[in-house]
Amino acid sequence: MTEALKIEIADLEAELDEFYRQMQMRCGSLKELASRPLTAVDISEGLAYRGDDENRLYRGFVGGTEPIALVPSALPFTSTLCQQVHFSLDQYRFWAKAMKESPKYLRKQWEFIYIAQVLYERSMLKGGMKGLAFGVGREPLPALFASFGCDIVATDQSLAGAVDAGWVRSAEHSTDLSGLNDRGICTERMFTELVSFAELDMNFIPASFSDKFDFCWSACALEHLGSLEHGLKFVRRSLDTLKPGGVAVHTTEFNLSSNDATINDPTLCLFRQCDIEQLIREVESDGFIVDPIDWTVGRGFAETVVDLPPYGRGEPHIRLRLGEFDCTSIGLIIAKPA
Repeated sequence: MTEALKIEIADLEAELDEFYRQMQMRCGSLKELASRPLTAVDISEGLAYRGDDENRLYRGFVGGTEPIALVPSALPFTSTLCQQVHFSLDQYRFWAKAMKESPKYLRKQWEFIYIAQVLYERSMLKGGMKGLAFGVGREPLPALFASFGCDIVATDQSLAGAVDAGWVRSAEHSTDLSGLNDRGICTERMFTELVSFAELDMNFIPASFSDKFDFCWSACALEHLGSLEHGLKFVRRSLDTLKPGGVAVHTTEFNLSSNDATINDPTLCLFRQCDIEQLIREVESDGFIVDPIDWTVGRGFAETVVDLPPYGRGEPHIRLRLGEFDCTSIGLIIAKPA
């Protein structure tokens, strides 16, 4: 073998090593890469997120971002895992536009839209209804629901607690109403009249909140309460805030990889199916009604892409890896009998 050929082979091996390294970063392992069609990788690269203006991935799958209907019709949603098929619904585009966002394959956006659609089709979003938001951060839902005439109490933990947890540093915490209507989702007059703020520790909901609200919600907050047990207890305590006939909607992290091993850390918990089933048994024993859960694990293209640390590269972000586990979001609907 000539020296020139040896050099050429070495160069080729180096290029292959770099290719495999890049694929491992994207797919977690060569085994995972081998289990996926190469076309999925190619398509992912071709349609990958390119900025708010282009929104190429969503348009590539759905064709357009504008809703067809002027008002969303009932589906109706039940308790469910986040699925790619939900993103193609006209209702999804309606709520994205109402929040002044472009529809994207982002899990957090799905959570907001899921909560809004659930409450809308259960006749909660109308004048005179009172809602309670837990761990509100800077989410758009208080302003959105106020635009329908709802009286909203937005709550978040104390500033000291948020600093310790890192939420202030990541701009995911509120100490007042500033920032909750910076998109102009609701008119300033309606927002001022209908939305109020209160500090609240989700692990210690005061008795003064009991039986006061037509609906309550939390979006990806209960997994940060200290343990799996704390998260499940919060859901049960949140139901005490409801009036008869009231509805609670909570979204959280769901472990797709295991119904045994999971993350149970003071800063982050990853709920398994067995945890959710335990919660259902406890809630129903308390006399509440849990909407049946759609456990369907979708197999759409966007569901074959698992976002890896560091997150924030864009779309699709329906699934991500936390530690050694793949996860998505789950939405739970619980009603208090009238």
